[in-house]
Amino acid sequence: MSDAILFAVEEGMARLTLNRPSRLNAFNADLAHAWKDATAEATSRADVKAILIDAAGPAFCAGGDVIDMATTMGASGAEITALAEVINAGIRSLTESAIPVVAAAHGTTAGGGLGILLSSDYAVVGSRSKLGSLYANIGLTPDLSVSAQLARAVGQRRALQLVLQDRLLSAAEAVEWGLVAEAVAGEDGADEAALVRARGEEIARFWLAGAADAYGQAKRLVRSQPERSFVEQLTEEARSIGAALETPDAQARVSAFAAASARKTS
Repeated sequence: MSDAILFAVEEGMARLTLNRPSRLNAFNADLAHAWKDATAEATSRADVKAILIDAAGPAFCAGGDVIDMATTMGASGAEITALAEVINAGIRSLTESAIPVVAAAHGTTAGGGLGILLSSDYAVVGSRSKLGSLYANIGLTPDLSVSAQLARAVGQRRALQLVLQDRLLSAAEAVEWGLVAEAVAGEDGADEAALVRARGEEIARFWLAGAADAYGQAKRLVRSQPERSFVEQLTEEARSIGAALETPDAQARVSAFAAASARKTS
C-alpha cells in the first residue's frame, strides 16, 4: 500500500491515516488508489470491528489536489471523473459496511474532504477546525458524496447554504448543524490535532469494548435505510434484532442484564 495512506490494524481497530501533509492531504492519483485499497482491506477483514480515519500534518483533507489537476494531470475532465470514481469506491466500502467509522478531522476539511468526513459515522474536530465546500471558488461542482450525503446530515437548506456560499463553518457551527458530533480544544494547533486523534481512537475503542457487532449492525440499518420503504425497514429491523439475539455475545449480555435486574429487585 502506498505511503499516501498509513494503514494499521491493532486489537480490532483499523487506522487509516491520510498522509500527504505538505498538500493538506489533498487527493491526487496516488492517494486515491491508496484510499480505495485501504478502505477495501479494512472493511473486508474479519478482525476489524471499528475504523478510525485521521490525518497527518495541519489539516484533515483539502479535497482534490487542484495544483496537481492543473499541472500533472492537465486538468482533463475525463481523468478527474475517473479519479473521483476510484475515491468513490472507497467511500462506498465504508458506508456500505457493517463496521462503525470515526473520523478525527483536525484543522481544515474542505471540498471533497467533506465527503471523506461524511463517509464516517461519527466525526470529531478541533475547536479551531473549519469545514466547507468551496467547490465553486474554482468553478467545480461537489463530488466524493458531498451532494449525496451533506443534505442527509444537515438538511437540504443548510446544505445549499454551504455549497452556494464561499463559507467555512467554524467547529461550533459544525457541531450545531449536526455535521460533526463534537469538537475538542487544545492549547495550540498541534496539541489540538493530537487530542482530536486521541478522542477518535477513544471512540473506536469504546465500540470495541462493547457489543462491536451490534454497533456495526446498527450503523448498517441507519445507513441503508434510504434503500427501503418504511414497511421494508421495519421488516429488516425485525430480522436484524432476531439475528442479533442468536449471537453468543447478545445471549451473554441479555443474561447478564436479566441477572443484574433480578438482584436489584430482590
